[in-house]
Amino acid sequence: MALSFCGNNKGSNAYSVENGVLNNGCFVDALNLVPHVFLLFITFPILFIGWGSQSSKVQIHHNTWLHFPGHNLRWILTFTLLFVHVCEIAEGIVSNTRMESNHLHLFMPALMGFIAATTSVVYYHNIETANFPKLLLALFIYWILAFITKMIKLWKFAEESLGVKELRFCITALLVVLYGLLMAVEINVIRVRKYVFFANPQRVKPPEDLQDLGVRFLQPFVNLLSKATYWWMNPLIIGAHKRPIELKKIGKLPIAMRALTNYMRLKDSYEEQRQKTEDPEKSPSIWKSMYRAFGGSILLSSTFRYMADLLGFAGPLCISGIVGNLHSSTEIDRTNKTANMTFGVFFMSSNELLKNTSVLAVLLFLALVLQRTFLQASYYVTIETGINLRGALLAMIYNKILRLSTSNMSMGEMTLGQINNLVAIETNQLMWFLFLCPNLWAMPVQIIMGVILLYYLLGNSALIGAGVILLLAPVQYLIATKLADTQKSTLDYSTDRLKKTTEILKGIKLLKLYAWENIFCDRVEETRGKELTSLKTFALYTSMSIFLNAAIPIAAVLATFVTHAYIEEVRLSPDKAFASLALFHILVTPLFLLSTVVRFAVKALVSVQKLSEFLQSDEIGDDSWRNGEMSMCLEFGKKYKYHGDTKVINRKDRYRMDNYEQPMRRQLRPTETEDVAVEVNDGFFTWGSNLSTLTDINIRIPTGQLTMIVGQVGCGKSSLLLAMLGEMQTISGKVYWSNKNRYSVAYAAQKSWLLNATVEENITFGSPFNKQRYKAVIDTCSLQPDIDLLPFGDQTEIGERGINLSGGQRQRICVARALYQNTNIVFLDDPFSALDIHLSDHLMQEGILKFLQDDKRTVVLVTHKLQYLIHADWIIAMKDGSVLREGTLKDIQTHDVELYEHWKTLMNRQDQELEKETEMESQTTLERKTLRRAFYSREAKNHIDDEDEEEEVEEDDDDNMSTTTSRRSKIQWKMCCRYLSSGGFLMVFLMVSSKLAKHSVMVAIDYWLAAWTSSNPHNQSLADPFLNATNYTQNDDTQIAQVTCHCCFLFEMLSFILYIIVILKLSFLGVLQHRSCVPVFIILCGAAIALCLITSLTVEFLGVAAATNLHHNLLNKIIHAPIRFFDVTPLGQILNRFSADTNIIDQHIPPTLESLTRSTLLCLSAIGVIAFVTPTFLIALVPLAVAFYFIQKYFRVASKDLQDLDDSTQLPLLCHFSETAEGLTTIRAFRHEARFKQRMLELTDTNNTAYLFLSAANRWLEVRTDYLGAVIVLTAAVAAIWSTSGPDVDQSGLVGLGLTYALTVTNYLNWVVRNLADLEVQMAAVKKVNSFLSTESENYEGSMDISQVPEDWPQHGEIKIHDLCVRYDSMLKPVLKQVNAHINPGQKVGICGRTGSGKSSLSLAFFNMVDVFEGKIVIDGIDICKLPLQTLRSRLSIILQDPVLFSGSIRLNLDPERTCTDDRLWEALEIAQLKNMVKALPGGLDAVVTEGGENFSVGQRQLFCLARAFVRKSSILIMDEATASIDMATENILQKVVMTAFADRTVVTIAHLVSSILEAEQVLVFSSGTLVECDSAPNLLAQENSLFSILVRTHK
Repeated sequence: MALSFCGNNKGSNAYSVENGVLNNGCFVDALNLVPHVFLLFITFPILFIGWGSQSSKVQIHHNTWLHFPGHNLRWILTFTLLFVHVCEIAEGIVSNTRMESNHLHLFMPALMGFIAATTSVVYYHNIETANFPKLLLALFIYWILAFITKMIKLWKFAEESLGVKELRFCITALLVVLYGLLMAVEINVIRVRKYVFFANPQRVKPPEDLQDLGVRFLQPFVNLLSKATYWWMNPLIIGAHKRPIELKKIGKLPIAMRALTNYMRLKDSYEEQRQKTEDPEKSPSIWKSMYRAFGGSILLSSTFRYMADLLGFAGPLCISGIVGNLHSSTEIDRTNKTANMTFGVFFMSSNELLKNTSVLAVLLFLALVLQRTFLQASYYVTIETGINLRGALLAMIYNKILRLSTSNMSMGEMTLGQINNLVAIETNQLMWFLFLCPNLWAMPVQIIMGVILLYYLLGNSALIGAGVILLLAPVQYLIATKLADTQKSTLDYSTDRLKKTTEILKGIKLLKLYAWENIFCDRVEETRGKELTSLKTFALYTSMSIFLNAAIPIAAVLATFVTHAYIEEVRLSPDKAFASLALFHILVTPLFLLSTVVRFAVKALVSVQKLSEFLQSDEIGDDSWRNGEMSMCLEFGKKYKYHGDTKVINRKDRYRMDNYEQPMRRQLRPTETEDVAVEVNDGFFTWGSNLSTLTDINIRIPTGQLTMIVGQVGCGKSSLLLAMLGEMQTISGKVYWSNKNRYSVAYAAQKSWLLNATVEENITFGSPFNKQRYKAVIDTCSLQPDIDLLPFGDQTEIGERGINLSGGQRQRICVARALYQNTNIVFLDDPFSALDIHLSDHLMQEGILKFLQDDKRTVVLVTHKLQYLIHADWIIAMKDGSVLREGTLKDIQTHDVELYEHWKTLMNRQDQELEKETEMESQTTLERKTLRRAFYSREAKNHIDDEDEEEEVEEDDDDNMSTTTSRRSKIQWKMCCRYLSSGGFLMVFLMVSSKLAKHSVMVAIDYWLAAWTSSNPHNQSLADPFLNATNYTQNDDTQIAQVTCHCCFLFEMLSFILYIIVILKLSFLGVLQHRSCVPVFIILCGAAIALCLITSLTVEFLGVAAATNLHHNLLNKIIHAPIRFFDVTPLGQILNRFSADTNIIDQHIPPTLESLTRSTLLCLSAIGVIAFVTPTFLIALVPLAVAFYFIQKYFRVASKDLQDLDDSTQLPLLCHFSETAEGLTTIRAFRHEARFKQRMLELTDTNNTAYLFLSAANRWLEVRTDYLGAVIVLTAAVAAIWSTSGPDVDQSGLVGLGLTYALTVTNYLNWVVRNLADLEVQMAAVKKVNSFLSTESENYEGSMDISQVPEDWPQHGEIKIHDLCVRYDSMLKPVLKQVNAHINPGQKVGICGRTGSGKSSLSLAFFNMVDVFEGKIVIDGIDICKLPLQTLRSRLSIILQDPVLFSGSIRLNLDPERTCTDDRLWEALEIAQLKNMVKALPGGLDAVVTEGGENFSVGQRQLFCLARAFVRKSSILIMDEATASIDMATENILQKVVMTAFADRTVVTIAHLVSSILEAEQVLVFSSGTLVECDSAPNLLAQENSLFSILVRTHK
């Protein structure tokens, strides 16, 4: 057919203008081409030449500055214009097919219009980002020309009496409206910007966010197309493949999304609610506050969601249209061709156009693209709103924490756990509820629409299917509830297991020395067993949930189609069958999600209740120091004017925000009393109860002097300090502060409090750094030796997440903080409590008396050390909550002799303790030794880690950037195999085979449906099913063979399906009766439902099996690892394997694996079915597969990085909340609330940025995979239409099958990638656990058989040491070298030496805990290295320096093997002087021991360890610095017991205190790993130059 613009129909002159130029339809259409050609000619040169020279000079993200008025409206109108042009093109092409010759003018102008509209938006975008509005004049002219030409066309149509019945008239009218609106938008830009026709064009400035190059989250600033497709994320996601995404790369949040902005919005609406509330007892509604603050975004998201859901129904309707109208194109009644001719061309109605299958295919594609765009937009808006809400709530909670009444915390009304839960759990619950809440109102609409459409398609039988779905929905809700309960019980067992594991790891040295590791390992295994039972229940419910989700649509389809077959007269057609199938799939999703949404809604209600209670809890009273004239007497208030807020705080009217500003500090004192810094008059203070804790307080703190507060424990000394700081509730009385001191207080609390920051940051605490002052403070607090031990000096992180320092070290840092601050007043609350005598003296002399007093600072010191009273300028003695005496020491000596004498007695007692302390190795030295050990271990571990990393790098041939990124982007298939093999090969085989069988049967069901609905629709009453079977030709047999061959790859798992395929062909050939298909359909559906159950169970129980094996192997490996492993591996790292990693393996990997396999197989089976129906689809599949590969490749790397960033930024935020709650009094005393608020806002914003980027990356992926899915649907539809265009081919059923499957691909493609990315992250947990499984165990076997060892060995306790050389690791130097010694049976031996001389290493060598690489230790004739470890360690006894007790009972701690009688245990307790104390406890031997033995004193714990050693009745006892951490009284008991109870046994004492071994029969003195002296104590003392006598003289 020849091409011509106006056509060349016979007998007509298309170019004739006899009736007037404008009456020629072709000419009018040509006229419509003019504006489009004009635009293209004008814009293309400008687009190619560029406009960089005219662009804005401001430093901004140029491509995101959108500032022309009506920007979004223009994009929406342009997209609508493009859609209308597509409809115009389709109408023109279809109308052209009805003409005798080709009329290009029917669609050519529309095509040019489409190109021009696209060009206009590209041109506009470039002009806008370049900020050169004058060039918009070209667009203005274009809109005017296009509007005029379309108006002429519409006018001519109206003249010919064409109306809305004709589609072309409607399209033209729409175009006129759109061009008119775009013209109006352009006029508005001229009006506002005044860029043309005006003398003074408007100057514009970019928003603050775009001027800040640190803002990288550009979603709010980009154009609509980039917003919808997340195009602006491309550089980040593609760049992640080359270099990991770091915090710096994601930058800051825009101002509108920052926590402070959202907090102000929420706070304002909350305050508004408060003012509306008439009843002061009633709390303001948080729900209403949230709606007022964020309701707009929720409504926008819901609108997007509704549009997406409604567009979702276009899929099934288009499938119905395509399948139903598949042959309409070949059956056109050609006689009616010219029925509707005007202007010499055909005009069609919209119904006619929608019967065209190709048009329907394009419409289906556009509907899918739009639906997915709206859906992702809805998700994004809800997630952004949820994150904004969370940020606002966190700021609100933090503000409240900073104003919480101290009594709330101390009286247990508000615990740290509750606050942490509010921050970590409740705010997240509300955020997740907000994510899901559009579903609450979108789902009912979706369900109602779905049921209506089903009814329209299938009649009454559809209601049966919908009924099945609705009936099973409550079951899903019930299962979801059960899942939540089971998860809770699993968590309880998990916590218990973790507690027991922690105890084992903390006491691993003792367990190994006593050979008890297996007993305690069994305790953990027992708890793990309970946890696994709970996990199995959890797995069962999860599989039920998955099963229902998969089985409900099958059951619904079965019920519907079987009912339809029997109750409906009309045979089910393929178009209705497959449209219904697609509708059922749509219906199931909301019903499945509904249970989840309802559960989250219930949780959100509880969270809001908790939040409301917290926001209404008591705040700190403002009466003493903030503001308010409550605390001032009336006369005083009249006499002096104050500028404070006078609002009185009552119980319910408390929630007033500080607005991130510092309020007025403390009440001023009259100028005549400036010599008094603080004064309390008639003070009665309480901690919240009606009873006053402090009564009748009248004190004054003199300015610039040292005031000491003394008294017994619990008499109210610390309370007095806090009362002055305003932390206590005032019943009556007044606290006055002098004018210059009101902002100037430093405070060191009794319980040391550190920030998660460096040592330097903890000391400077926000003050400017002054090197000289800092050094002076460090020296004053004797911190330099401790700092020298830290790996990075004072830049080492300490606190919860950093290095665990000892009590004394923490206390000194807190005192250093108070000293460093340049304040007038310093409050020190018992700073000497955790310090030894040397440090206390140094701190008192250098710090308080010299450093502070030289600065003339006012010091208030609470202390028990009465020997320092002589230095006090002023003393306040307290007793039972009131002041006993106030004055100087001389005043008290004169006026209260009794009190003075009492103090003298106490001082003498303290002096005795001082003597003991000076004799022993000081507490500080021990602390430093511990720190040194910790760092020695860490450095060794780091060294090992470095080696591991080097090995990893060596695995690759070259370590350039591409190899590192390829390593990052690789899924750890090795770890997947490791995980699956842990689950057992039988379970893996079951999972794989059942999954393949299930998906094969699912395909068979749909294939059978296609065959059934396509079978001979014209002859519904065939007498005999096999009557026409004889008419098969050879071709038919060949066709059957081909069908079988095509399907073989799908059905190879189930041989009986081959038989079904033969029947399928029979049914296609019209042999089978209508209802004879039903039994097979029922059998297939039943098989599918059964297989759904089997697959869901196998995956979950495979997960349980893998979790069981991995944990069991991990626990056994770690318990039996050599002690060196625990020295070089941080405890936190090992615990992480048992907590976070085990939790991922237990609960996260199985559902991810299930989802991944399901999504992948669904996609593969869909592609297989489409390829089977239309093989040409495979050609298009190649580029689609390449695109998919690159999308998932880039996304997985970026997603992993962003996930890591989200995780790593969450921890500091949670820690900041908990550390603030712990250090509330300190923060408020220093007046640093504003700084801490600012820090919290920064941490919240950082975490929110990471979360938002992660969410945007997920949207980036989903939009792309959804569009790919839409292209697959379009390709499948077009291929199907073309392949079935023959007049004799009826494959409408197969086309319906192919399209239904193509629709499912859209849903599951992104889940394949998301699950792959999740699995990759989760497999890291398996990798970490696996790395510990390669740890070498100790050699428990030994070379000697256990039968060769006498049962009573060691009988005598004789020890011979020959040339002993010991090292901790084969990589390290020896710690003992060539040691030779002989210890006779029953001898008492002392071992001593300076720190690091190797004395403790010898004690470990007795138990074969270290590497004895040369020489040997022979005990009673047996070389201990040949003995099985269990035998050796169970026959010796040891008492360690640190007393270790395990939670459980006293019996468990003395005799976990349960081999001893009660009499033996009581005897051991009697020897240890503990019998009476234990008898007094409830339960006696079965009395409870809490974690770490915290319910006993350190001395009692050490005595329990002695009793434990005695129970064993070994002939050899080793005491490793056993008296280092106990008081003198307990030490005397211990020494006496050892001398009597162990009189006939060999006792080896490793001494930190040389005086304790002066009675020893033999002393071994070590130096640098060598035995230098060996003799009796008196002999060594006689030699003046001996190392022993030097040690005795220096008390070390």
